Amino acid sequence: MTKMEPISVTRYRRGEMHSFQSVGQEFMYLVSAGSIFALDQAATNVLARLDEREMSHAELVEALVAGGYDGADAEELIRELRLVRGIVTDRGAPEPGPTSPPADFPLQALVLNITNQCNLACTYCYEFGADKIATPAGKPKYMTIDTAKTSVDFLLEQSRDRGAVHITFFGGETLMNFKLLKEVVLYANEAAAAAGKTIGFSLTTNATLLTDEIIAFLSDNGIGVTVSMDGPPDLQDKHRVYKTGKGTYAVIEPRLRKLIANHKTRAITARVTLTNGVTDVVRIYRHLKDDIGFHEVGFAPVTTSGDHDYSINGDGMNEVLAQFHELADEWLEYALRGRMHGFTNVSETIGELLAGVNKSHPCGAGLGLLGVSPSGDLSPCHRFTDADTHTLGNLETGIDQDKREDFLSRGHVTAKYECQTCWARPLCAGGCHHEAFVRYGDTGHANLHYCDWIREWTDTCLKIYGALSALNPQFLERFAERKALS
Repeated sequence: MTKMEPISVTRYRRGEMHSFQSVGQEFMYLVSAGSIFALDQAATNVLARLDEREMSHAELVEALVAGGYDGADAEELIRELRLVRGIVTDRGAPEPGPTSPPADFPLQALVLNITNQCNLACTYCYEFGADKIATPAGKPKYMTIDTAKTSVDFLLEQSRDRGAVHITFFGGETLMNFKLLKEVVLYANEAAAAAGKTIGFSLTTNATLLTDEIIAFLSDNGIGVTVSMDGPPDLQDKHRVYKTGKGTYAVIEPRLRKLIANHKTRAITARVTLTNGVTDVVRIYRHLKDDIGFHEVGFAPVTTSGDHDYSINGDGMNEVLAQFHELADEWLEYALRGRMHGFTNVSETIGELLAGVNKSHPCGAGLGLLGVSPSGDLSPCHRFTDADTHTLGNLETGIDQDKREDFLSRGHVTAKYECQTCWARPLCAGGCHHEAFVRYGDTGHANLHYCDWIREWTDTCLKIYGALSALNPQFLERFAERKALS
């Protein structure tokens, strides 16, 4: 048996962390735990010294006592820092990473692509545009009620012991198959109740087909709505057009106002695709939030494999990030006054920080979530629907566990070499699988073109979290409660 080294001569080094400052307070974000800790001056000084050299236990105690701690408090702080891996030893266990989900991880959600047809011809569309990976030729254009009911039964069975499940309706343009959507909601509610589960619903739409009847049904059934919209008329009509080239703003604007006024049960959100020439984030946000009345507005750069005319270049991305910062500052101002802001890009990150997420994968694709095509093929998510090279089985034959395992093993954050030295990996895990495939030809490739962006944005949200924890922690508590209910 090897004799244990006395703790007094144990040598420590700094653990993997990202240090940041907010409202005059020092904080550390611990990568191994996905956790945030406020530091006093003595602890900050100790960690700074460990940046320069390793220190023994005795040296650390001595440094803390010199900084104002008594001996017992110094020992307790060292114990706490060791526990959260703020400080580590070479003799200790290796840095823990996120655990791999079990092979039979239960489903939580399905994205039903109830049609692969769309009444628009958006020039940047990942489904039908230059970077499409779908292969819909010869396949059903609309999901049948039998396929939809089988999907519901599949979800309830594969969710095993989960008490709550979710269905997102998607397209094409989802509302082109509204008749089916209504039938599915009614069937799923009954089937879930019989199984002793609760079920929720949401959909994504371009809003061109909204009617009073549809709005009433969505509200009556508590169906969440995300509208794909890019801003005021000049920006919306740049890419989001009919097949004739005609813009869509004039059609959807009055319908959106009705939707927001009459949908009483769920918040209505907008999802903006940023493209070359559509990067005026603040103006878009003001129009969608203040003029139209969306509850939340989120932004994402266009998915693209290369140099298309709608791609955003480096200068454009810098402009976008600068405006993100402007809205982030506003989000914090609202929060300090106890008010909710509608900038989703901050809200989502703060929610993840509050939950202490440490992701094994960028999202639930292929894990707790699957996409279902009109033909019944299963895919990792809606972005891979009808792509023959990315199927993970079929409703009739079940999940192809070998394909699923291959997809998940390649997408695991520990399989991405470039991610291993990045402090932001607990929140990012390498980025979107679909983006990775379109850009690099591999769903398991890290989204390297966004790395600097992700680190800077995560640092911004950490500082917001730090400011609120110091100045208005009650807001964070209410925000966490609200997230748990959403």
